[in-house]
Amino acid sequence: MKLYLSLILLLPLLGGTLNALVGRKLPRRVCEALACAAVWGAFVCTVLAFGAYEAPETVLLATWLADFDFTAPIALYLDPLSLVMAVMITFVCGLIHLYAVGYMAGEESPARFFALLNLFVFAMLVLILAENLPLLYLGWEGVGFCSYALIGFWYSDPKNATAGRKAFITTRIGDTALGIGIVWCFQLFQTASITQINQMGFLMPVGVITALGLLFLAGAMGKSAQVPLMIWLPDAMAGPTPVSALIHAATMVTAGVYLMARMSPLFSGAPAVMAAVAVTGAVTAFYGATCALVQRDFKRVLAYSTISQIGYMMLGVGAGAVTAATFHLLVHAFFKALLFLGAGCVIAALHHEQDIFRMGGLRRSLPVTFWAFLAGAACLAGLPPTGGFFSKDAILAAVWAKGGALYGGLFVLGLLAALLTSFYTFRLVYLVFGGDGATEIHRNPRIMDLMLLPLAILGLIGGFIHLPAFLADGWLGRFLATALTEGAAHLSHGEEMAVEAIAALVAFTGLAIAHHRYGGLRRGARIEAAAEEPRGIAAFLLNGWYADHLYRILFIRPYEAIASFLWRRVDEGVIDDSLDRLADGIGTAGQGFGRWSCGRVSVYLLSFAAGLALILGWLAWGWIS
Repeated sequence: MKLYLSLILLLPLLGGTLNALVGRKLPRRVCEALACAAVWGAFVCTVLAFGAYEAPETVLLATWLADFDFTAPIALYLDPLSLVMAVMITFVCGLIHLYAVGYMAGEESPARFFALLNLFVFAMLVLILAENLPLLYLGWEGVGFCSYALIGFWYSDPKNATAGRKAFITTRIGDTALGIGIVWCFQLFQTASITQINQMGFLMPVGVITALGLLFLAGAMGKSAQVPLMIWLPDAMAGPTPVSALIHAATMVTAGVYLMARMSPLFSGAPAVMAAVAVTGAVTAFYGATCALVQRDFKRVLAYSTISQIGYMMLGVGAGAVTAATFHLLVHAFFKALLFLGAGCVIAALHHEQDIFRMGGLRRSLPVTFWAFLAGAACLAGLPPTGGFFSKDAILAAVWAKGGALYGGLFVLGLLAALLTSFYTFRLVYLVFGGDGATEIHRNPRIMDLMLLPLAILGLIGGFIHLPAFLADGWLGRFLATALTEGAAHLSHGEEMAVEAIAALVAFTGLAIAHHRYGGLRRGARIEAAAEEPRGIAAFLLNGWYADHLYRILFIRPYEAIASFLWRRVDEGVIDDSLDRLADGIGTAGQGFGRWSCGRVSVYLLSFAAGLALILGWLAWGWIS
């Protein structure tokens, strides 16, 4: 097992390092082959580890941090949660790497791009396999850095560079809170081991565990783009489409959900933390769904969709249904990667047009992309019997089973978000693929279409891995039972079937509304709609509830005002002005003394005499006093 785990990490690290160091001197095909082989090699090792897995196991690779009573070795922990995450990450990222070979065929700097992709995968694998919190934090920050570099990959465009910086700075807010929580954990428990900390929660007062949980939740908010730290994710669409798929499907945004699931044994005993996680998830799910309703940019629709779906996962964790949340995380990775890669096929075929109101009629022009994208859309909308339907239903059932006014309200909010999700998903399908449209398209490399097919199949059949009607007895539930602490109440079979019926009805209602509104929309009407300036609620939602404007008012403008005051009044007005005046005074004095250097012996003798007189006068004054 040690060999498998070592190779799972070392292969992506080796591929990224080689491309970074010597990739510029290698042919393009060699760079691409090296990157793809590294990730698929890691996938093979993960499958072998899956086959050899018998029980949770800690593998010590090397010593790392050790000082007095603090130790944090490079130790990996393999249990069902980290194992299924590793399988998902390596498989989906492998498909994305192959897709990127076709998508980035005409772009420059392939070595830099594929090196960053490999390092991104390595950092995420370190995060999920880490046995202690410092090593997890190393992977956490590695994911943040790689996302910054990949979002701003086309850095010559100021908009792209700004988007990368925005993602980096916003996620640092949550990372700071997480760092404080990690240090506090060591101070409280005298260990950095995640498994040991999860077993010691009963030793601390509930208030302390609540404070720790809120710090970890703040970290998850930043990395997983949850309210209120969600503003970076829509702008992250500035990066290449394979990067968007990587961030949204298999790596960065799922890190926060994984963190809360991994630490759930510690926080499940603090009801306030679980309620805060559930509220954060439900509000975020509703926020993302409403914003996606009116977006015109293809990738921004999917970006807000990701925010909403991650909110569903957090809602599941907050309801104690960690298995259901993990199930939705896995299924979401398949269909969201499928949707982003399908979007990339459409955008590349239309010469990088991203306005969905200027598309249409692509069902016949891009048949493979259409059918694969339709499968992903059905999963996202939660149509039965797709994987998205079963995973959403499992979360909603767990929230309903919790009972009470709070979770009852969150259940209603979750249903409303599901209705909006179905509507905006099929709005996207009708606008992009339905009706009439331009037929002049660019033919994409065949490998781009081929990568859609396995994701479509997995999205459609993923629900049968773990039927929610038998949540406790399903294969995934039994497999994860040794890793996750389930705090969710279980519904009777009849209640479960009722929730399933409601979820299906909501999904089909959203589909029907979208069909009525956009099913017969002609291309001319779409272009006219695209030319209209959004107003009222449409402008509010299009601008993401004006969250960026709010942050500018609350934080950026006061910061700019303080910085301007310190710059103009303190730095220039006080410090620089004082130094300038001092320099002018010294210069004037020097010029005055310089006049004494006239070359006349008489003046020099007089100067010596005056100096001697001053010295004698000072000595005499000291002697008299």
